Amino acid sequence: MVSRLRHYLLLHVQNFLAAFGRLVNQPVGSAMTVIVIAIALALPSGLRVLLNNFEALSGSWAGAIDFSVYLDMDVSEERASAIARELEARNDVMQVTLVPRDQALAEFQSYSGFGVALDALQENPLPHALVVRPAGDSREQIQSLADDLDALEETDIVQVDTAWVERLRSILLLVRRIVDLATVLLGLAVVLVIGNTIRLEINNRRTEIEVVKLVGGSDAFIRRPFLYMGLCYGLTGSLLAMLTIGLSLVTLASPVRSLAGLYGSGFELQGLTAGQALILLGTGALLGWAGAGLATARHLRAIEPS
Repeated sequence: MVSRLRHYLLLHVQNFLAAFGRLVNQPVGSAMTVIVIAIALALPSGLRVLLNNFEALSGSWAGAIDFSVYLDMDVSEERASAIARELEARNDVMQVTLVPRDQALAEFQSYSGFGVALDALQENPLPHALVVRPAGDSREQIQSLADDLDALEETDIVQVDTAWVERLRSILLLVRRIVDLATVLLGLAVVLVIGNTIRLEINNRRTEIEVVKLVGGSDAFIRRPFLYMGLCYGLTGSLLAMLTIGLSLVTLASPVRSLAGLYGSGFELQGLTAGQALILLGTGALLGWAGAGLATARHLRAIEPS
């Protein structure tokens, strides 16, 4: 039993090496096929990497949906601090930052360009403000918290704008769906390319196949080398796709780093993770196997020894 299993595995290894050898012995044709496969695999994978980087750059949704609570003018700083502590104790609040009216005026003078005009004011027109960071990130949770804050006796205005966040989420969801659709279509293209390549290989070896069938070779025995050839095409295309994505990210890394630095960010482009790389390799191998399987299932039946 063990010897039969060893012989079976050895036969598969031999078929795999023979298939890879055929690719090496046909460098021009194999290279063209592999490049097409690599492009078809690199496009959706690269778009997913860029999409993941964009989501990471956007940061947590909780930070993007901070909103401001402006208190009544007659609320003292001590009472504003007490309100901040009370709000921070809520389960639906992550953080509360008090912006005293004097600090708000100083920042406004510094950034608005109206410093001299504001110095002429008799009193500070700005109220104490609270910058609230919700613990949840859904529209319902944020709106519920905003309603509770608006109901406070000391609250004058609650400024919350989550519409742009929802728009950004919708855009990202739409882009992800488009990438999913592109992945399916380009995956189908890979299957067709490999299937057509295997069809040509079957036609080139038609005489050999007829001889093998004449001496009693089964379809499974004849099919196996072609399946491994499709597997080799898929794996090689996946490796080239990974290399293409890596080189593209290296090319983009410097300008992205410079742009992020202008906004005071240390953002760095992230490439394929180990899991994503394994998925890409597995997908390429599976598509290659599937394309070869479809081609052999259709064309081997049409070849019979005369």
